Amino acid sequence: MSRLHTHAERHAFERIGWLRAAVLGANDGIVSTASLILGVAAAEASRGSVLTAGVAALVGGAMSMAAGEYVSVSSQSDTEKADLEREKRELAETPEAELMELKGIYMQRGLEPDLALEVAKALTAKDPLKAHLRDELGISEVHIARPIQAALTSAATFAVGAALPLLIAALVPTSSLVLVVSISTLVFLALLGAAGAKTGGAKMGAAVFRVTFWGALAMGVTSLIGKLTGTIV
Repeated sequence: MSRLHTHAERHAFERIGWLRAAVLGANDGIVSTASLILGVAAAEASRGSVLTAGVAALVGGAMSMAAGEYVSVSSQSDTEKADLEREKRELAETPEAELMELKGIYMQRGLEPDLALEVAKALTAKDPLKAHLRDELGISEVHIARPIQAALTSAATFAVGAALPLLIAALVPTSSLVLVVSISTLVFLALLGAAGAKTGGAKMGAAVFRVTFWGALAMGVTSLIGKLTGTIV
């Protein structure tokens, strides 16, 4: 006799909201702070100036990330709330038209007309608003905007990311600061790319290459500008 085995599935897509904010925050923290440290160091500034610039980058960047994420995701949340209110109004005023709209959606997905209508009626009977938000507008618990979560995640991960090159700059000799910060930053970025890919279920090689390439480019350009500025000044 065969037995049915049930198991709870957790997909990486369920983590997309906080994962995006975390990876973005940590990546920006590492790259922007390391680039600023290298730019100032390349201009032959003192260790004190380098560390002051790094601390300023950490604090200012974390606050900027929090504010930016909050404003951006709040705009998304406002749009979702407006759509929700509009769907509530349409369900109250034209329920039959809304039912036919659901039927049409399910027919487009491959169901026969009779089955599509049956499914639409069943879901409407259970929770019409949820059915329309999910199937018509694509809004679900996975996608819903969470401004505070995004802001706090971005700020915290930015600060952690920024602290890594700053700590290296504080510990290594001034003579080797540029080289050690550059190499360690690329290592940090590679680890971040690998961790983000593993958490999100994506290909690790592509993620690692992506973050290290753009990080190296940012550090290289900033160092060059710092060197030129230091020479001119």
